[in-house]
Amino acid sequence: MTGKQVILTDEGLKKLEEELESLKTVKRKEIAEKIKVALSFGDLSENSEYDEAKNEQAMVEARIAQIEAMLKNAKVIDDDDINTDVVSVGAKVKVLDLEFDEETEYQIVGSTETDPMNNRISDESPIGKGLVGHRVGDTVEVETPGGMLVFIIKGISK
Repeated sequence: MTGKQVILTDEGLKKLEEELESLKTVKRKEIAEKIKVALSFGDLSENSEYDEAKNEQAMVEARIAQIEAMLKNAKVIDDDDINTDVVSVGAKVKVLDLEFDEETEYQIVGSTETDPMNNRISDESPIGKGLVGHRVGDTVEVETPGGMLVFIIKGISK
């Protein structure tokens, strides 16, 4: 079974690789130590430290498998691939929100790199999906859970 293609920026790829390395080297050792200490307490039937360490181990191994699968199916967006004529993944988009008369800049990223607090929005989110494919000067209406938003695209950059 092939996984869904994961779109990453170069920065997103580096973060995933760093997290994977940390989980494999640091976190695995920490958990192995916790298990060893918990085993030294004896009776496993009422050993909450052992159960907790084994649960943590399972979560870490699941995250490692998830990251490895994402990296295997990753398509990295290179700065050279980013088209500034049309909004696409990797691009930064400056928009004017007509309701609030505010300019905001979003970076359109793959779903694994979403960080709304830093205006990094997924190409699969309502706003991201609404902006992708449009050009500077376009007026874009986006249906969001909070209601209809109307933007004018002011600029597209790398």
